[in-house]
Amino acid sequence: MNRLAERWLQAAYGGEAWLALLRPLEWLYRRVVQQRAQAYRHGRRETWRAPVPVIVVGNITLGGTGKSPLVAWLARHLKEAGWTPGILSRGYGGQAAHYPLLLTPETRVTESGDEPRMLADQTGCPVVVDPQRPRGGRRLLEAGCDILLSDDGLQHLALGRDLEIVVVDGQRGLGNGRCLPAGPLREPVERLDSVDAVLVTGETRQPLPVASHSMPLRPVAWRSLADGQRRPLQPLPFTGPVHALAGIGRPARFFATLEALGVDFSAHAFADHHRFTAGDLAFADQRPLVMTAKDAVKCRELATDAWSLDVEAEPDTAFVAWLNARLARR
Repeated sequence: MNRLAERWLQAAYGGEAWLALLRPLEWLYRRVVQQRAQAYRHGRRETWRAPVPVIVVGNITLGGTGKSPLVAWLARHLKEAGWTPGILSRGYGGQAAHYPLLLTPETRVTESGDEPRMLADQTGCPVVVDPQRPRGGRRLLEAGCDILLSDDGLQHLALGRDLEIVVVDGQRGLGNGRCLPAGPLREPVERLDSVDAVLVTGETRQPLPVASHSMPLRPVAWRSLADGQRRPLQPLPFTGPVHALAGIGRPARFFATLEALGVDFSAHAFADHHRFTAGDLAFADQRPLVMTAKDAVKCRELATDAWSLDVEAEPDTAFVAWLNARLARR
């Protein structure tokens, strides 16, 4: 993330007064969002309804909130319940030769993007990348899926949905509560009134205007980039201080987790979806590297003495019961 964008994001979540200068642009942005939603609602734009349930996971804020861990949890939970879930993604950062792209073990992360590759590896479910969500959804149906999970799909209204789940970062909350560019919101706060469930990652520091469920993100294991094998969290599988790399929406969350695990590290934050090069991983002291699972899928061929931290979402029992009841209706 460049310095200007980082300063703006900090201001948006910190509520700095100078952002009030951007409120006329915010009004225009909100108007465009409203008109777009009305176009889909009144049929002026087409919405595709799949013949199977569709669950959309997204957020109304910029920056990482923990959507992908929830999508992975949902996929595993649905498989255990007898469903055949498929995951639909925009594939940000990937450049495929054609769409829809159904991931295989041979699909390179440069084609799919980092999050789809990570979700395919973590869940074993069919994952399709397509900027056009309805077209990608049809491809998942062809693959035999009987329920679809749309990752970061809240604002992609061309895809009809049965459930909308929003994830909020507990520490950042909704920032100053204003829409772009005067704040971090993709949609007005009132959008939360229309979604089916809100989950909060981490401790809630700012009260939300709607009821919510808790969803801690728990570290579960270390994974070697050299052989893909998992190791327990303790004792640490590496010795001495390490370099910690994070190219995600909220690097600070990853670094805080490392501190809680007792890791001695030097922090290196990169922009979300950063394309790592060999130079990014080369340090004169040759210490081991640790990184997120999302970054690891891009660094397997670049790093040898490196470890990723596997993290899993743990929605509270009330959310699990609610979800099971909603699915039972279908």
